[in-house]
Amino acid sequence: MDGEDKREQDEQLEAAAASEQAEDSSDAAEKSDVSVTEELASGEAVGGSKAAAPREEEAVDPILEDEFEAPTRRIKKPEVDVEDEILDPDEAPKEWYILKVAFNREETVRDAIIKQINMSGMEGYFGEVLVPTEDIVEFNRSGKRKIVKRKLYPGYLMIYMHVNDDTWFLIRDTTGVSDFTGTAGKPAPMDPAEVERVITSNEDGEDGEKQLKTSIPFKVGERVRVKEGNFQNQEGEVEKLDEANGRISVNINIFGRSVPVELDHWQVEPL
Repeated sequence: MDGEDKREQDEQLEAAAASEQAEDSSDAAEKSDVSVTEELASGEAVGGSKAAAPREEEAVDPILEDEFEAPTRRIKKPEVDVEDEILDPDEAPKEWYILKVAFNREETVRDAIIKQINMSGMEGYFGEVLVPTEDIVEFNRSGKRKIVKRKLYPGYLMIYMHVNDDTWFLIRDTTGVSDFTGTAGKPAPMDPAEVERVITSNEDGEDGEKQLKTSIPFKVGERVRVKEGNFQNQEGEVEKLDEANGRISVNINIFGRSVPVELDHWQVEPL
């Protein structure tokens, strides 16, 4: 083979190698494009970091919008009943109730209740606080007449008020107050007829003056002695009391027989 043939053969070999190299470069480029596309689709970024894959924004139904906020909301329980919250204190319905209080301290406890009400600023929920009494006539040892007040219900008070949690607690928290009268822990309002009887216990008589009762310090069945009058020093047993007139009926033994005798209560004394 001469030199010219040798040169032609070398050129053909070089052309074939160049063609093969071009095909390899094309395949590598295609593979690179595919790799990059896969990386973008899978969220892989160049250099090993992840990129957020693009996604369509989800539409939120306005009607359901509140549901996404619900876990962050807190419902606060009202401190008072809704009814009491909207009531004007001065227009709140009130009734008469009975309070059990310390015996022989009725006036002191009443004053303490009034002080508590004034300090609380809830005067609109309350009315009168009353120690139930009645005017009666008493006679001293010399027979002198005087008018005094007698408690109708020792150990109890009457109060005109609207009951809710706040007013109930205010009264119960006052020193000397035991409890409201009622059942199952619920205050029971007084019967209107009983309220009327207590408040109007001292009515005027026909002559325009008060019809007063007389305090009689005796009980039916008690033994007494007559200290003045026709039956002085006689002993007997109290049969009947007449507070309206201040008289008593005493069974006295006369000539061997028990005879009822009407006397002024101050004419006798206990044995």
